[in-house]
Formats: sequence, structure tokens, C-alpha cells
Amino acid sequence: MISAAVEGVIDEAVVRRLIAHVGAGAGSIYGRNGKPRLLSNIKGYNEAVRHSPWIVLVDLDRDAECAPPFCSEWLPSVAPLMCFRIAVREVEAWLMADRERLADFLRIPVTMVPLQAEAIVDPKQTLVNMARKSRIRAIRQDMVPRAESGRQVGPAYPSRLIEFIENRQAGWRPDVAAESSSSLNRCLQCLRRLAKRRT
Repeated sequence: MISAAVEGVIDEAVVRRLIAHVGAGAGSIYGRNGKPRLLSNIKGYNEAVRHSPWIVLVDLDRDAECAPPFCSEWLPSVAPLMCFRIAVREVEAWLMADRERLADFLRIPVTMVPLQAEAIVDPKQTLVNMARKSRIRAIRQDMVPRAESGRQVGPAYPSRLIEFIENRQAGWRPDVAAESSSSLNRCLQCLRRLAKRRT
């Protein structure tokens, strides 16, 4: 079993899917209260690996130019059974990296999905803008915020993305996405190492 700590519910769905993808079982999932709280507890999570393997997933956002300095700042000494991974720049970029499946899900042309998702400064906003062009009214209503709401995303944005992540038949394919997302590829490699060490 691999325990985890994440920023929010979308990240939790991603981590559960990735753990299952490498053939391991998900243990307890902690966090889900945002990035500052998660990072304030990172050293405690790193200590917990004495008992079982862990993955901690956070978004890079605009906190650093690239992931290594961010990792070094927050966890300079990573325990052997800890997988501390950074999504560049947000976990939405990992979802966009499976261009064909995301385009099908949003009902938009695949040409609207960026080729280099990790180069996007604001993947969440980019994904919302793509949903805005969906041919399906329900997707637009769920994922795109109303102008007067003052919100960044629509009311059912998390649940729609979780639906995409969890759909094994027509949804997100981690291996396909990892081909064009180096941070996701590194995350999968790390999780596979943990899975092997526990077998």
C-alpha cells in the first residue's frame, strides 16, 4: 500500500489512478486542504515512510522556474520510500498531455489541446478555456465559471475532471500522457520503484 498527501480532490483522483496504474494499492490519502498546509506537513510525511511508502504530489505553479529548486527548498533530504513529485505547472497539465482522450471528453477538436502542456503558465485556465468551446452545453455549464461568480472554475469542474481521470475505458491514459509530460513520467518511474520494493 502506498499512502499519499495531496493538495485537493483532483490531485487525489490522479494519485489513486497512478498508484493503481503501477499495480499497487492506495493507502490513506492525506491533505486536500491546499498547498500551504500540505507543504507545512511535508517533513512529517517524510518521517512516516519508516512505516510505509508515500507519494506527496504538489503543483509547481509559479513558485519556481523548474521543479528541482522547489524540491530542494521544501524537502532537501528525501527518505528512500518517499516519492515527492511536482506537477509542472499544475496537475491539469498531466491531464492535457493525453490530448486525444481529453479532446474526446470535452468534445472539442484535438488541435485545440496544446502540444506542450508543461510549457503552459496557467494550465487550469487553459483547460477552462477549452471547455468553453465544448459542443456539449453541460460541460460548459459545469466547467466554465459564470462571469458574475468571480470564480476561476465552474461549479462542477472538479467532478468533471475526476470523471475523466477515473474512466478506464475512454478517459485519461497515464502512459500516453507521460510520453509528452516529463514530470508525469518521473512520477510514474518513482511509483514503479516503490511498487517493486513492496512486492
